[in-house]
Amino acid sequence: MTRLATPSAKFSTLPFIKVEFPLFLAPMAGVTDPIFRTICKELGADVMVTEFVSAEGILQAWERNKRYTKLCEEHRPIGIQLFGSNGENMGKAAQIILDHDRPDFIDINFGCPVPKVVGRNGGSSLLKDLPLLASVARGVVKAVGDKIPVTAKMRIGWDAQHICAHETCRLLEEEGISMITIHGRTRSQQYGGTANWEIINECATTAKIPIIGNGDICTPQDAASVKENTAVSGIMIGRAAMGNPWIFADTRYYLTHHTLPPKRSPESKINLLLRHAKMALDSGHYGDELHTMRHMRSRILAYTKGFPGAKDMRSKLVKTSSLAELEASMHELMSKMPKKIDSSQ
Repeated sequence: MTRLATPSAKFSTLPFIKVEFPLFLAPMAGVTDPIFRTICKELGADVMVTEFVSAEGILQAWERNKRYTKLCEEHRPIGIQLFGSNGENMGKAAQIILDHDRPDFIDINFGCPVPKVVGRNGGSSLLKDLPLLASVARGVVKAVGDKIPVTAKMRIGWDAQHICAHETCRLLEEEGISMITIHGRTRSQQYGGTANWEIINECATTAKIPIIGNGDICTPQDAASVKENTAVSGIMIGRAAMGNPWIFADTRYYLTHHTLPPKRSPESKINLLLRHAKMALDSGHYGDELHTMRHMRSRILAYTKGFPGAKDMRSKLVKTSSLAELEASMHELMSKMPKKIDSSQ
């Protein structure tokens, strides 16, 4: 077996990083729940971050919100992501989380583009007010930075006319942030257009702390290109993992052996989808069977994208309301596929 190289010296303040060029699972609201994290960890994700949680929600309704911070030991190393715009309250929330959950790090969300977060002056809205952004980072580092690393995730700017990635990285580094993940899009791009890896690379080249790159990493070859051509210390994968959590294992294999592993069959994806649904149902994380399957509908579409016959069944799949219905639909899909043995699971 090929040994992985040791982590970069830039990771010296992050003792949970054990491999060279770590692969992070991105925090995605409604996606990276404990069930999906379990699957991605099994399939090679090195480090994970929870779905974001509001600092104000932690302070005002802890009992209702603590389920978002619940961690499983087998998911480590894992960080909990907070968003908010009041540094003191962010620090208090981070302390509550640290006392209750003992994550490996606290991550601050400076990148979420969704209106409900931006409208509360959180996420990427802080890129319009860098002094406020710095005060948020300062508040969290002051509260817990002597006990646990504090990291941040950001975008390159608010829009094309207000690119602030270089200045933001400098400020965050000065405030004691231990690692920064940069999504190479502006807030106004949302998830459209293409990620700007030139800016990510410029920030990674000048920063003294690790910079993790995020955006448009859809294949192992994309990851290898980033590793070879930029100064980032690792990558974060988000949307590409939603229907293909194997991307972590495949990427590590490709980085190690410089060739792709055997291609996986649609049957293996269907088997994992059914396991995912059963795990979600057994966990009770989303409530009863109907609510759980409603949550799973987007996952069903992601897993089966591109399968023979899936497009014609889309209207049926988005109405799935029970595990039995899902199993019947998957049996129907599998009956339309050529039979072959999948030895790559």
